[in-house]
Amino acid sequence: MEAADIPMWIVDKVVHQGAEATVTSGSWMGKSAVLKMRRPRGYRTPHLDRKLTRQRLTVEARALGRLQYHELSAPSIIDLDLEQGWILMSKIEGITLFDYLNNKNNLVSEKIKSFGVIIRKLHEIGISHGDLTTHNVLIDSEGNLSLIDFGLAKIFPEVEHLGLDLQVLNECLTASHSEYENAVEDMVAGYLSADSEKEDLISAPEVISRFNEIRGRVRYHA
Repeated sequence: MEAADIPMWIVDKVVHQGAEATVTSGSWMGKSAVLKMRRPRGYRTPHLDRKLTRQRLTVEARALGRLQYHELSAPSIIDLDLEQGWILMSKIEGITLFDYLNNKNNLVSEKIKSFGVIIRKLHEIGISHGDLTTHNVLIDSEGNLSLIDFGLAKIFPEVEHLGLDLQVLNECLTASHSEYENAVEDMVAGYLSADSEKEDLISAPEVISRFNEIRGRVRYHA
């Protein structure tokens, strides 16, 4: 199935061509939208490929639903087809944090701390992102941050997954934005500041402790 075959979907342009999916922007019933279509992978058997596609789209849809329920800014689901392997979502206007940092904007420290706050809120509602890079958070014209791309998310993750979220971001910040020496510290400060301290949650200090442990393992094996 091609994107053009989806009812009422009008394609504008390709936004991202990834290993697993193609993301295009366009409109649906006159509203700006984004279509994420997973492509079959030739190295997998068709049965396994379809199973993985359904599983990943199901988790992504559940994650977006939880974000919307808890009023965290992220795309909302318009339509979904597990068999054909696509999900249609509302489009969030803005630039990526990656571009924001590379453009040498002001208030960098505040934005990275705000990113840390959002990550903690995401973890508190029982979701790990799986690919927390500065490409997967958008900043709108008013400076608000929104998370996108939950294709590798996990629902009710273990503390290891939460620590890995921070490690992925740590690697992104140190590799792609090395000019901001305190970026990781700012992210951690934001994360810790948003801890709700509910007894049934994995606490922010526990996640940071696991993050530091993972970071230590990576350095040891490097």
